[in-house]
Amino acid sequence: MASLTRKLASKKVRSLEILLRLKRLYPDATCSLTYDSPVQLLVATILSAQCTDERVNKVTPGLFSRFPDAQALAGANREELETLIRSTGFYRNKAKNIQGACDKIVREFGGKVPQRMEELLTLPGVARKTANVVLAHAFGILEGVTVDTHVKRLSQRLGLTTQKDPVRIERDLMKLIPQPDWENWSIRLIYHGRAVCKARKPDCQNCVLADLCPSAEL
Repeated sequence: MASLTRKLASKKVRSLEILLRLKRLYPDATCSLTYDSPVQLLVATILSAQCTDERVNKVTPGLFSRFPDAQALAGANREELETLIRSTGFYRNKAKNIQGACDKIVREFGGKVPQRMEELLTLPGVARKTANVVLAHAFGILEGVTVDTHVKRLSQRLGLTTQKDPVRIERDLMKLIPQPDWENWSIRLIYHGRAVCKARKPDCQNCVLADLCPSAEL
């Protein structure tokens, strides 16, 4: 028990140093998705699954110009919606989830995106990753740590979790990172994953975290 406590304490210290360095490296890091309202952020986050934020940001101006709010999206012609989002991939399933989520928002939440995790998770196509993004960036509510592919990969490489399931990874990270920094952690790991610690070829030689990373190849 004492050994486990020491290991957790050591991970916390290392996590805070990692976060400090990432804050210095990416001082202006923020959500990369473009949106003007909570429902637009929700839709953009659904579209970002298996797709880059850059691609999503090319699609959403036309999408939101045509269907700007939950009511419009819920009542959209499915084929037109699919055509507008086709380039984000998995467009049929995404269109189905977007319309299902927006329909429920209109019917059960007065057309406004709910601000509670439990309610967000009842929306089609919304799991904890999407809910955490919406709560943090649309409402300033920190319910958890957003775990996308970058956060998952880097947290594993940094030796902060051995879990593979995003929900279990999130639980591990929530024990290590102070709540006010939960979204700071995610956003900056995402930036670092895109720029340095890439999936196929991490640039360990130029990584500011190399001396803290058990996976670094120096």
